[in-house]
Amino acid sequence: MISRFTSARLAVLPLACAAAIPAQAQVIASLSETVVTATRVETRSDALLSDVVVIESDAIEQAAGRSLPELLARSAGLQLSANGGLGKQAGLYLRGAETRHLLLLIDGVRYGSSTAGAPVWDNLPLSMIERIEVLKGPASALYGSDAVGGVVQIFTKRGQKGFHPQVGVTLGSFGYRQATAGLSGGDDRFTYNLSAGTLREDGFSSTNPKVAFGNHNPDRDGLEQDHVSASLRWTIASGWSMDALFSQADGTSQYDQGPGSFDVYSDTTSRVASWGLEHKWSADARTRLKLARSEDQSDSFSAPGAPAVFNTAQTQWTLQHDWQTRLGNVLVGLESNKEAVSGTQAYAVNSRTTDAVFLGMTGQADDHLWQANLRRDKNTQFGGATTGFVSYGYQLTPQWRPHIAYGTSFKAPSFNTLYYVSPFFTGNPSTQPERGKNRELGLTYASGAHELKITRFDNRVRGFITIQPVVANVPRARMEGWSLAYAGAAGDWRWSTNLELLDARNLANNLKLQRRADETLTASLDHTVGAWNWGASLLLVSERFDNAANTQRLPGFGTLDLHARYALNKDWSLALRLNNLSDKFYETAYGYNQPGRAALVTLNWAPQP
Repeated sequence: MISRFTSARLAVLPLACAAAIPAQAQVIASLSETVVTATRVETRSDALLSDVVVIESDAIEQAAGRSLPELLARSAGLQLSANGGLGKQAGLYLRGAETRHLLLLIDGVRYGSSTAGAPVWDNLPLSMIERIEVLKGPASALYGSDAVGGVVQIFTKRGQKGFHPQVGVTLGSFGYRQATAGLSGGDDRFTYNLSAGTLREDGFSSTNPKVAFGNHNPDRDGLEQDHVSASLRWTIASGWSMDALFSQADGTSQYDQGPGSFDVYSDTTSRVASWGLEHKWSADARTRLKLARSEDQSDSFSAPGAPAVFNTAQTQWTLQHDWQTRLGNVLVGLESNKEAVSGTQAYAVNSRTTDAVFLGMTGQADDHLWQANLRRDKNTQFGGATTGFVSYGYQLTPQWRPHIAYGTSFKAPSFNTLYYVSPFFTGNPSTQPERGKNRELGLTYASGAHELKITRFDNRVRGFITIQPVVANVPRARMEGWSLAYAGAAGDWRWSTNLELLDARNLANNLKLQRRADETLTASLDHTVGAWNWGASLLLVSERFDNAANTQRLPGFGTLDLHARYALNKDWSLALRLNNLSDKFYETAYGYNQPGRAALVTLNWAPQP
């Protein structure tokens, strides 16, 4: 366990690092970049008032052997709960909010399970991802239901001008083997990308004897996964462009459900497709239309015979117009999303549609910065919901900027919460949507390649949905705390660290929300010298409770990962990675194992012009 005294000492680490930077150190990069998720339009990160973490392609490529949820926990400070290793069921908690309170977008398209009411992280391979943006704080005023705690947006690989083939092979511990290939190219009018990959891992036992219901089986629980993704963008005529994107991943993941000879496993298909049309009326105005569909299909085989099938299809369209005015960038739009569920469970209602209208403004004048968003959703099952967000910041000096923000949110109950029935779970058709209010204060220091952020957040959810001991809306839950983040660069060095102090409680009984640690610390360090790039990442998590009654504790833990890459020549590179250096045994869910020490080696070919 990390004590509060230890956390207090850790809190000064970013400041100590800043003080240790030599005055003559050469700054090689600026932290300013363009992000989309926080405003729905391209915005410079140094002009944002929201807390956004960007994970670029280099960090994604370096995370060999780690899952997407593990990468988000180590790089963006989200807390992880997983029922085993790669391909196993996982949840993420952002600033203490429930895993269902986190919205997942893939290339701007909503993706997840409407039956479970949460994102599905288990079947999204890192090798198809180019970039990730994590927006911390409520975003229902931008995206509607689900975004109570924040948003994770994944951007798959896109085309670029020229001709760029790529082939990579990775081998590692637990029988890990992966092969990827890609082709990207185009010109000023047309770009394309096609990527594919296959992954196999023999794995390790997902459970240990402590797991509930006697579900321990000390066999290896492996993963087989294949994926393909494609994109194209075409400039049709002056001011007109079209794009199309497609991604699909198919996975077969073994898991434990009681001792026995039957090989328990699940088949999952994750599919996202979209088509977009954009017209630029001028340099300051454009209109975009997007038609999209996402599918999550899951078949679980826990015994011979018929599987348990849970399928979700979301059909979406968005019409959005934004233009630059004297007051700032103005945004208006219409959106519709139809959720349809099917499978072996009979639901009293198996589809619903949410129509929405939204508007917003992001601007800056002299030393004043602001963002305001308003959205009205109308759900065919639950009626209307209006959410808003407003934030204001003032540039005290070229380096220091405080800000204040307030936002509201809502979350519609899942189909399982309403209607699912099993020997261990009974849905409640009278369950109502959750509604949240979040207050935030922050202070940002930015100078060259160095940025320090201190944020105080207080997110209160009314009608909080609990499933223990029964499904019900309890009066309130509260997730409050502090985060301290520092990122910087000097010469050939880059580093970042994030400390979060959290208190997440069910106010009906004043008990802690399960699987949330009061203290988490992440830190990373990278160094480039000649043909070498090497670095390390650290994750420290304090103890937390596994159950809502706060009687079952999960011990705190710390893991250290190392990575190195050597450029053999301009086209070939060799990468080495060592995950969980100390071979630490730890659990993020009671009775479920996490990966021990693992070594991986990657050979990559990517010809350079």
